[in-house]
Amino acid sequence: MTSTQHTAPSTTSPAGNPIGFGRMLRKEDARFLRGQGHYLDDLVVPGMLHAAILRSPVAHARIVSIDTSQAEAHPKVRAVITGATLESLNLAWMPTLSADVQAVLATDKVRFQGQEVAMVVAEDKYSARDALELIDVEYDDLPPVVDARKALDPDAPVIRDDVEGRTDNHIFDWEAGDKARADEVFAAADVVVTQEMLYPRVHPAPMETCGTIASMDRVTGRLTVWSTNQAPHAHRTIYALVAGIPEHNIQIISPDIGGGFGNKVGIYPGYVLAVVGSILTGKPVKWVEDRGENLMSTSFARDYHMKGEIAATRDGRILGVRVDVLADHGAFNGTAQPTKFPAGFFHIFTGSYDLEAAYCKVTGVYTNKAPGGVAYACSFRITEAVYLVERMVDLLADELGADPAELRLKNLLRPEQFPYVSKTGWEYDSGDYPRALKKAMEIAGYDELRREQREKRERGELMGIGISFFTEGVGAGPRKHMDILGLGMADGCELRLHPTGKAQLRLSVQTQGQGHETTFAQIVSHELGIPPEDIDVIHGDTSNTPFGLGTYGSRSTPVSGAAAAVAAQRVRDKARVITAAALECSTDDLEWEQGRWYVKGDPSQGKTIAEVSMLAHGTLELPEGVEGHLDASVVYDPPNLTYPFGAYICVVDVDSGTGQVTVRRFIAVDDCGPRVNPMIVEGQVHGGLADGVGMALMQVIAFDEDGNCVGGSFMDYLLPTSMECPSWETGETVTPSPHHPLGLKGIGESATVGSPPAVVNAVIDALEPYGVRHADMPLTPANVWMAMQGRPMRTDLAVQ
Repeated sequence: MTSTQHTAPSTTSPAGNPIGFGRMLRKEDARFLRGQGHYLDDLVVPGMLHAAILRSPVAHARIVSIDTSQAEAHPKVRAVITGATLESLNLAWMPTLSADVQAVLATDKVRFQGQEVAMVVAEDKYSARDALELIDVEYDDLPPVVDARKALDPDAPVIRDDVEGRTDNHIFDWEAGDKARADEVFAAADVVVTQEMLYPRVHPAPMETCGTIASMDRVTGRLTVWSTNQAPHAHRTIYALVAGIPEHNIQIISPDIGGGFGNKVGIYPGYVLAVVGSILTGKPVKWVEDRGENLMSTSFARDYHMKGEIAATRDGRILGVRVDVLADHGAFNGTAQPTKFPAGFFHIFTGSYDLEAAYCKVTGVYTNKAPGGVAYACSFRITEAVYLVERMVDLLADELGADPAELRLKNLLRPEQFPYVSKTGWEYDSGDYPRALKKAMEIAGYDELRREQREKRERGELMGIGISFFTEGVGAGPRKHMDILGLGMADGCELRLHPTGKAQLRLSVQTQGQGHETTFAQIVSHELGIPPEDIDVIHGDTSNTPFGLGTYGSRSTPVSGAAAAVAAQRVRDKARVITAAALECSTDDLEWEQGRWYVKGDPSQGKTIAEVSMLAHGTLELPEGVEGHLDASVVYDPPNLTYPFGAYICVVDVDSGTGQVTVRRFIAVDDCGPRVNPMIVEGQVHGGLADGVGMALMQVIAFDEDGNCVGGSFMDYLLPTSMECPSWETGETVTPSPHHPLGLKGIGESATVGSPPAVVNAVIDALEPYGVRHADMPLTPANVWMAMQGRPMRTDLAVQ
C-alpha cells in the first residue's frame, strides 16, 4: 500500500488554504493567540456561587464525626454538603467508568489522601476556601496500603469494606493468549530472559485543571452543566443515571479545554457536588480545583508492576512472550477502559513481532491511593505493554550479544503478513515495519552513532543509543466489542450545507487542543471541495451535537474522522442525483472532480457543490424519493481498531559523576496513514515525545509509607521543558488502513507510547560498562547514580 491512494489535491481556497489534505494553519488559533478562548474559569453565570472541597489529610481512617456548624455560621456561606447530605438525597455513590462505585463524599471512612469529605458553597471562592478551615473532622487512623504487592497479603487492611462480603483487596484476574502453548514454547527455547519492572504512577497534569459550573432551573427542571470534559454525551448519560434527572433535561457544554490527555474523561465527585450545590441553593455553582487537588486526587495513569519473559532461539528468532502484571487501581476502580477488557489492551504486549505464542495475566488490586487509571496519552494500557516488550527485546539482545536494531529487523512483522492476527486475537490492519525502522536508522546515521559510542567508551564517556518499535491499537471500537457502562463506542456525525454552500459539521468528539476544528474541516473539504474556512465545526454541546463517547484513545480521526468522511460522501452522492436532475441527464453520465459534478466529455456542463446546495433548497423538481436540502447524518461503528506504528531512536549522554541524563538526539518515524494536516501531526508527535521524555526521566507520583502523596505540586512533580528536550528529528512512512474510508489511523498518542522505552533503552545502553541491565523509571540523576554504584566501569566492552 502507498500514500498515492489518498494524495492531497493541489488546489487552494481563496484564503490560500489547501482544498482537502495539506499543511494549513489551525482555524481555532486565531482566538487562542488573541486570548479570546472560552475556558471554564473564564465563565461567569449570573447569580453564580462558588464551591470548595474539604479533602482528607490522611490515606486511611474511619470518620468519627464531622462538625460543620462553624462553617455554616460563616456570613457568606450558603451551604455545607457532607456525605450525610448526599445520603438523604440518594446521591452518596456514583458509578465509575469501570462499573465500580465510588463515594461522592466519604461517609464511613476515607480511603486515600485527598478524598472528598465535604463541600462548602459560598458567595465567592475565597470565602468558600476560608470556610473549609471551620469544618472539624475527627478521624480514627487505620493502617494504609500503598504497595500493590502487599495489598493481597492475608493480613492487609481491607480497603473496600463498604462492599458486603468483601474480605480482601482483589479486584479482578484477567488473561489473554494461550498459556499452555506459551509454556511449551518456553520449555523448548534456547534462551529465556526474565525481568521484573515497574511502570510508575504518573499524571497527565493538563495546563487547565478540572472544573465545572452546574445550574439547575427549579422551574423547568433543566440542568445545564459547563465542564472541562472530554466526553460530554457520556457525562450527560451518567448524570441522568446518578441524579435521576431525565436525560433530555440535561445539557452538557464543554468549552475550550486546556489539555486533557485522558484526565478529563471521567466524572469526578466535584462535578456531582456542584450539581447538588445548585439543587440545594437554587443558584449556579462553580467549582474549579487547584493544582494540588488535580495532582493528588484526579485520575492517574500506569502504576503497573510487571514481570516479563521472552523466549528465543540462539540465533535470535523471538518465539514467545509471557507477562504477569499487578495493576494498582487505587481506592476505587475508576479505570477508563472498555468493559470487556479490565486490563485494557494489554493484548498488545506481543508488540510488533511475529511470535509463536504469548500469554498474559493481569491482577487488579485496591490500594489507598487516588482512584482511576486514565488512558493518559495511550490507548488503554498499550503504553505499559509496549514499554515491557521493548525492554524485553533489548534485554534479549544483551543476552545474545546482538545489535538491538538488527534483532528487531529480524523479528518485525513483514508487509506481506498483513492483515496479521496476533497470538492474542487482534487483527493488525496494515504496515511495513522494517521500512520504518530502516528509515529511522538512516536519519539517525545508526552505524556512525555506534562508531562514536565505541570511541567515547574508550575515553570513559557514557553514551547510549536506544531503540523502540511500537504498534498501537486505536479507535476504541467496534461497539460489539467495546463499551463503557454499556454505551457502545460508536460516534455520530451530522453534516449540513446551507443554501450558499457553506457547511456545518457537528461532532460527538471533543477537542482538548488537537486541532479538531481544522482537521475535520479538511476531511470534509477533501470529500466535497469546499474551502476549509467555509466549514464550521461544532462540538462540545450535547444539545447541538449527535451522541458519541468522546475523545480518548486516539479515536477522534479513526472513528469520528471516518464518520465525517462518510457523511461528506453521502452528501456528495445526493448532490450527484440533484445535479443529474438539474442537467436532465443520468447520474451515470456524471463524473466528479474537486468540488463539482460534470457531464462526461463536456466539463463545461456541471454544478459545483455550492450551486447544488442552492438547488436543493430551491424550487428544482427533485427525483422521487429525494428530499430537499443537502445534509447527511451518520453513526459510525468502526469495523476494527486502526494500528498506527513507529520506530524511534534516542541518543543520550550520561554524566558518570552525577547520573544526569541528557537527551542529545531523538529520531521518530511514525506511520499514521495519510496525514490530513502534516503540521498538526508534527505538533502531536512533538508533544508526545516531550511527554515520554518526562515520564522516562522525571515524572512520578510517589507515596510514603503513611500514604502521603509525594508529588502533589510542580515543585515535586517535574515536567519536561525545552531545556530537557532536543530538537526532534521526525520522518514518516504511509500505509493506509484498509478499513477506514480515508485510510487514516490516528496519531495523538503514538509518541507517548513509543518514546519512554527508547529513552530507557538508551540510558541502560549507556550504562552497559557498569553491567547495569535494568533500572526503573523515572531515571532521575539519583536513580541512575545509584544503579552505577558498586560497579566499576569497564572501557574494554565491544559495542554491538
